[in-house]
Amino acid sequence: MRVGVVILPQFSWPEARARWASLQERGFAHGWTYDHLSWRDLKDEPWFGTLPTLVTAATATSTLRLGTWVMSPNYRHPVTTAKDLMTLDDVSGGRLIAAVGAGGTGWDATVLGQPPLTPRQRVARLAEFVTLTDLLLTQADTTWDGEYFHAAQAKMIPAGSRSRIELVVAGNGPKTIGLAARTGDGWATTGPESSDLAQDQWWARVAGLARTFEDAAAAAGRDPAALRRYLNLDSAPELSVGSLDAFTDAAGRAAELGFTDVVVHWPRPDGVYAGDDAVLDRIAASLTGGTWTGR
Repeated sequence: MRVGVVILPQFSWPEARARWASLQERGFAHGWTYDHLSWRDLKDEPWFGTLPTLVTAATATSTLRLGTWVMSPNYRHPVTTAKDLMTLDDVSGGRLIAAVGAGGTGWDATVLGQPPLTPRQRVARLAEFVTLTDLLLTQADTTWDGEYFHAAQAKMIPAGSRSRIELVVAGNGPKTIGLAARTGDGWATTGPESSDLAQDQWWARVAGLARTFEDAAAAAGRDPAALRRYLNLDSAPELSVGSLDAFTDAAGRAAELGFTDVVVHWPRPDGVYAGDDAVLDRIAASLTGGTWTGR
């Protein structure tokens, strides 16, 4: 199982560069950052752009895979997003994991002055976003007239980035999980909302989501074992970077459920994801080539 780390885009580049480089030096398989314009209780703190952050992270690393957790159609258009992804793919030498989700319901959902969408509309918009982005990354000239997005002879030269970019669909419900199983190179999930759940209850719900993904992939004629499955361990009631024991337990549970990759967060000094930076060193010491092999 591959292990990656989220670095929130809160740091000026000298500090951020050191953090990204350290993930590679410590042997993590992938590094991620959030795709929000502002986020929850951190909305009044520094917060930098996602794709520019990953472009610069690509220049600070050479082997670390780089991911978006996760791109939001709330304020992105497939044409400009695909152009940015094509560029990031080139700069990184093919190390990009482009994870995209339906878009949250927080500040980002209405930041451009748009009315909020219903859950059904958000799922439909995600399906269109994924389909059009895939086309744009595959062919040199794309025209599209959809319900949510339009493109008129959008040029993508050189074409063919899609052959290297891993396009992952995020989902926590049956419709978005089904979309990931049918169309994505993989599935990413934060699992169920954990505020009212005990640890074992949360993992039981994650097990149900994993079965939903496997059933949907099989129904679509795809081998679930051939698709990558990413789980954000820090959505559980117990923070996985709280201790090495907590990480070991969470990673073991994820492996038993068929997840191929897990994601943890660089601990913050207080508030959300609060923890001790030294735990990352202990986790890294338990890896071989970015991979965790057992309890």
